[in-house]
Amino acid sequence: MSTGFDKADVDAMSLTPGAHEHEHEHAPPDVAAPDADRAGGGSGRLATMIETVVLYVACIAAALALSAVLVTVTDGDAAAVFAALLDGSVRGPGRIGVTIGVAIPLLLVALGTIVATRAGLVNIGQEGQLFLGAAFAAYVGTELAAPGPVVICALMVAGAVGGALWAGIAGVLKYRRNVPEVLTTLLLVTVGTQLVGYGLKNEWLLLSPAEGRANRQQISEQLAPDDRIPRMTLFGNVFPTSALLAIAMMVLVGVVLSATVWGFRVRMLGQNPRTAQRAGVAASRYGGAAMLISGGFAGLAGAAMLAGGDFGNYTLVPGFPSNIGWTGLLVALVARQRVAAALVAAVVFASLRTGSGFLAATGVERRITDVVQGLLVLALLIPPALLFLRARRREIAAAGDRA
Repeated sequence: MSTGFDKADVDAMSLTPGAHEHEHEHAPPDVAAPDADRAGGGSGRLATMIETVVLYVACIAAALALSAVLVTVTDGDAAAVFAALLDGSVRGPGRIGVTIGVAIPLLLVALGTIVATRAGLVNIGQEGQLFLGAAFAAYVGTELAAPGPVVICALMVAGAVGGALWAGIAGVLKYRRNVPEVLTTLLLVTVGTQLVGYGLKNEWLLLSPAEGRANRQQISEQLAPDDRIPRMTLFGNVFPTSALLAIAMMVLVGVVLSATVWGFRVRMLGQNPRTAQRAGVAASRYGGAAMLISGGFAGLAGAAMLAGGDFGNYTLVPGFPSNIGWTGLLVALVARQRVAAALVAAVVFASLRTGSGFLAATGVERRITDVVQGLLVLALLIPPALLFLRARRREIAAAGDRA
C-alpha cells in the first residue's frame, strides 16, 4: 500500500538529523541521548532524564524563591500571596472550574502556535487573530436564526475561519512577496483591533441596538441563552464543555504532527527547508496551510471565549482578548512545541491569572503575578538552553578528537 513517500522523502529523512524522531523532537533528555547510550545504554539515558528533571525542579524552585523575595521587598507576605494564588485558582470553591475556563483558549492558541512553529514559521499575531475570530463568531451568533446547537457550531466555525483568514494575509505576503511573517502578524494585531473597533461602532455590523447597550458605547448584542456553549459541573466546578473540544484538538494535533505524512512534511519544512524542497515539499503549500491552521486555532479560541461565558458575559467589547493571545504564545514557548506539555503550561498560566484576583486581600499589587509568570517562563527555558549548550560542547569536542 502506498504511503505517499518517494525516494526523495527517504533521502530527506537521512539528510535531516532527527526528522524521523518525532516522539522525542526538541525534548531536553534527548539532547544528550547519544552520549548517554554510549556511556551505558539504558542506565545512561535514565541518568540523563533524572538530571534533566532535577534541573527543571531547581530552576522552578529558584524562580519561586526569587518571587518570594520580591514580594517581601515590596512589603508583602510571600506566604499569604502564594496562599491567595492557590485559593483563587484551585483551592477555593468552584475555582478549578474558573481556571479550566481560562485554560481552554490558552491551550487552543498554543496548539495553533505549535503547528506554525513546527513548519518553521513565527506567528506572533494570535491576539489579533483571536479578536477577529471572536468578531466573526459574534456576528454569526447574533444574526443567524437557527436552533441553538446549529448556531453554536456555526459561530465556532466562523471564529476559526476569521482567525485563519487574518493569519492567511501574513501567509500570502510571506510566500508571494517574501515579507517576514513575524513582522506582518505583529502589525496585523493593530489593524485587526481597529477593524473590530469599527465593527463595534456600527449597528449593521457588531454594535448592539441602543436599547440593549445601556451606558456602554461599544458592545455587541449578547448571545441568546440557547446560543451559548453548554456548561458542565464536575465536583462542584462549573466550566464550559468546550474543554472537551480543546482536549480533542490537542489529541488531534499530536497525532497529525507525529503520525501522518502531512505532519512529517511540515516538520521537515521547519527543520530543513532546503532538504524539504528537494524532497518535493512545497513551502507555500505546507507552510501556508500551517499558518492558516495557526490562525484558525486562535480564532477558535476567540469564539470559545465569547460563547463560553468566562469572558465578556457573552458579548464582544473592546479589549475582549484580554491578552489571552499573548499568553497562549507564552504557553507554546514554555511547552517547547510539545503538545502534551502545552496542556500543563496552559493550566499553570490560567492558575496565575485566576489566582491573581485574590491578591487584593493580601495588600499586594495584582501585577505581581506578571512578575511570577515571567520568572516561571525563564525558569522553564533555562534547562533546555543549558542542555543544548552542553550537548553542543560535546559534539565539538568529539569532532576535535576525530580530527
